[in-house]
Amino acid sequence: MSRIRVLFLSADNACRSQMAEAWARELASDLVKVKSAGIAIQDIDPLTIKVMNEVGLNMSKQVPVRVNSELLEWADLIVTLCDKVEEQCPIMSFETMKIHLPLSNPAKVTGDTKAVLDAYRQTRDKVKKRVEHVLAKLPQPA
Repeated sequence: MSRIRVLFLSADNACRSQMAEAWARELASDLVKVKSAGIAIQDIDPLTIKVMNEVGLNMSKQVPVRVNSELLEWADLIVTLCDKVEEQCPIMSFETMKIHLPLSNPAKVTGDTKAVLDAYRQTRDKVKKRVEHVLAKLPQPA
């Protein structure tokens, strides 16, 4: 059985979708091929890298990618992680599955350093749960 191709999408591919890609690689690299992308791209948020390092996931090799028709056609499953992407992401094929699991963007949180880091940690943990949910729904190899 070939691995299922999962594409995680968020607005800027700087935090949530990058976290999801890292978690999916960690939790099910033998089950899925995984990529992430965004409608617009920015550098990966340094706080994203920091909070993922706290749980032993190094994201230094991940690169932000702008979503394009080639990526959409590549995917067997598209997981949208914010409402903006859900509204703007076309399905390229009737065979492509799509799941919408929105999360707020921790980059929008204001306050002191602790409050901001806590928001990133909460997002990290929520992303992990969403990835686990997605992986549990996928067909298991024989």
